[in-house]
Amino acid sequence: MAEEKNMESPDTVVAEVKTPTAKEKRTPRSPKTTVVSVSAESKASAAKAPTAKPKRYSEQERIEKLKLIETQISAGTSTLKDAIKGAGISEQTYYQWKRTEKPANAKEDRPVAAGDELADLVQLEKENQRLRKLLADKLRVENSELRKRLGLTD
Repeated sequence: MAEEKNMESPDTVVAEVKTPTAKEKRTPRSPKTTVVSVSAESKASAAKAPTAKPKRYSEQERIEKLKLIETQISAGTSTLKDAIKGAGISEQTYYQWKRTEKPANAKEDRPVAAGDELADLVQLEKENQRLRKLLADKLRVENSELRKRLGLTD
């Protein structure tokens, strides 16, 4: 009889497993709110104040800064990065200014007649041929002199 009390009937076990529990519905999360004290807020605004508005340089200031950087690099006193930092601008700004800079001695683009282009091309080709012949003659002479010195004459 003790054994009968400890054993449960198979029907009751199955019934316990099969009864599904109702799923609880969750409430949506509330948005996170940040509590900022007045002193922290004033510190944050004070820290952002100097960088809030980017500095705008005039065209003359840009040219002067670019010339300063170029002179420092050509003189060999500093590297490009050091010269850019010394001028007080970022590398991105330097390259943007460099790209948009118009050289002072650059000619205005004027339309060239097609006949002028063709004549220039023909003239350049003739000069190229002449220079190639001069170079070939010079190399031929040097080659023959070297063969004589080495005793390789045929």
